[in-house]
Amino acid sequence: MRRTSFQYGTVALKPRSQGKAVWVYRWREQSPQGSIVRKSAVVGSIEELPTKARALKAAEAFRLLANREKKATVEPIFGELIERYIVEERLHDSKTRSRKIGLLEEDEEFDPERIEASTASSYLSLFKVHIRPRWRETLLSSVRPAVVQEWLRSLDVAQKTKGHVKALMHQLFEKAMLWELVPVGRNPMELVHVKGISKRTKTPVILEEKQCFDLISSLPDPYRTMVTVAICTGLRVSEILALRWSRINFAQQKMLVKVKAVNGRVSRVKTECSEDELPLDSDFAMVLLDWKAKSRATAGDWVFPSPITDRCYHASPIQQDYIRPAGENIGLVGVGWHTFRHTYRAWLDAVGAPIGVQQKLMRHAHPSTTGIYGGSLLMRTKRDANSKVVRMALRHDVKQEQVA
Repeated sequence: MRRTSFQYGTVALKPRSQGKAVWVYRWREQSPQGSIVRKSAVVGSIEELPTKARALKAAEAFRLLANREKKATVEPIFGELIERYIVEERLHDSKTRSRKIGLLEEDEEFDPERIEASTASSYLSLFKVHIRPRWRETLLSSVRPAVVQEWLRSLDVAQKTKGHVKALMHQLFEKAMLWELVPVGRNPMELVHVKGISKRTKTPVILEEKQCFDLISSLPDPYRTMVTVAICTGLRVSEILALRWSRINFAQQKMLVKVKAVNGRVSRVKTECSEDELPLDSDFAMVLLDWKAKSRATAGDWVFPSPITDRCYHASPIQQDYIRPAGENIGLVGVGWHTFRHTYRAWLDAVGAPIGVQQKLMRHAHPSTTGIYGGSLLMRTKRDANSKVVRMALRHDVKQEQVA
């Protein structure tokens, strides 16, 4: 038998005087005085959960709450832990929330507990595609490290994806200990190793000056100006798409990077270090002013507003339809948004910028992260450095021969 003394509860459809009917989960609890108290919670609307089967599945998180006093004798299955995590972390809410056009993030109440929309979407996808199908009916004690290790090895996905799956399962076990579903101890996922998570499968493309000029020249606006911003600042594409004119100070020659736009959703930047001011070169400022004269004002004060939505562009279609073909036309395969950030880092090396300055311009929390971007330097930079060493060695040899 899988479990004993477990309160399953009931799920029923409850009509509303206004709006859609909702599914309600009902269970019983014992009060401190010893009497039985009936409890209920709304699982979701009939629109969100069109069948009872889906409502029962969504109610698994509430079953953990209903049976929390029986943690000593009842062991939940992994699927219930997943559902409770989704409810507690408000993943569906984070994924679907929207923002008003022109709303400034400073005016919005910041919720540090809320997971980013893109992260929530990624978590829900990993649950649906990988974790839930394999582990949903498994008792928590049966999710053993060795079994998880072999399962991850069998998955036909990239090593980076396996690393994301392992990390999410690690979070689930942390929550299981917090919620006292399992004894507090070492997280079993710490014993699981996924090799090659950070190893690149492809060498990043680094642009030479002429290649960069040819690529930019072949792009139409606004994409030409977007790529120019990427090359001149090293900004991530999400930060470029969320630029506002009010955060570019032409008089003081600086620009503030504060928010990002991912799939049309605007939120705070990646880390605290990413939120910073960058210098605004005078020649680059002229490029932006030229674009400002051509572009139209929008409620959101966007530097690059979509002509269709007046909101931020989506990055993927621009890369697929414009940037990648432009790169192929000049003989480069695999050119994408991150190519320009890698190129910016390589060009900083080429001009001899100290690693500390590079870290600040790239807005990395640690110099080691900046170093990752230096793995593929410009061939000219490597050739010049190598030639200096060769000249030193050959001149030394010549002096020895002359002495002999």
